[in-house]
Amino acid sequence: MPDYAIGDVQGCFEPLQRLLELIDFNEKRDRLWFVGDLVNRGPESLAVLRFVSSLPVTPRVTLGNHDLHLLASLFGGRPWRGHDDTLQEVMRAADGEALGHWLRKQSILYYSPELQVVMCHAGISPLWDLPQAMQHARELEEVLAGEHYRDFLSCMYGNKPDIWSDDLRGNDRLRVITNYYTRMRFCDAQGRLELDFKETVAQAPAHLYPWYEVPCRKEIDIDIVFGHWAALMGKCPHPKIHAIDTGCLWGGQLTALRLQDMQRFAVWNKK
Repeated sequence: MPDYAIGDVQGCFEPLQRLLELIDFNEKRDRLWFVGDLVNRGPESLAVLRFVSSLPVTPRVTLGNHDLHLLASLFGGRPWRGHDDTLQEVMRAADGEALGHWLRKQSILYYSPELQVVMCHAGISPLWDLPQAMQHARELEEVLAGEHYRDFLSCMYGNKPDIWSDDLRGNDRLRVITNYYTRMRFCDAQGRLELDFKETVAQAPAHLYPWYEVPCRKEIDIDIVFGHWAALMGKCPHPKIHAIDTGCLWGGQLTALRLQDMQRFAVWNKK
């Protein structure tokens, strides 16, 4: 049974179907892993959610910032909505809330001891080793899947605090965990998040580092699969860190990574 990790779909249902044809996907045998951002900005978020949630072999799904944005829109009150949001079809659908409840019970981080692979949306904080990363992901997963999820979603947004501390409590603690896992690209040398700079690595000022090159980063000696950062175009210099957001939404490719041998497959978005 092969396992395929798939980059940010973002509502691009048609490229997803072509990618599955390319890998000769067998829904009764193969397992799909989705690195997050199943929805938003693309044209068919509802079709993507319905498809992924109904797969007969339970998929591995880690939540991205756009998935959390959908949850906040469904359950968290009146969040800010961007001019390019395309979530309205999900919001209006008869099964929209049911799909939201399925989505909020997915993972923040997924670790396979068998494959020695860990997946999350944006990456793992340079300040955490694997046991810490798993612990902090569980904290957020338990809140999202629990009875107080609406309370957190209503105050999830914000850039502060911008660095991890074991002393953090409550929503501040959950917010920084969320931002490391779903919004991170660059950090400073101390592991402090810089969430406003979204350009390429080559354009970054000298004091900022890609999260996987922060000098104080705690090494995690297994394969890490992440998405979120389309500007990387699937390229990461670290041999055990695999970037698989290849910009499908922006007219680039949708990528699948076969986890047994790390072979890549991709289709272009015919937008």
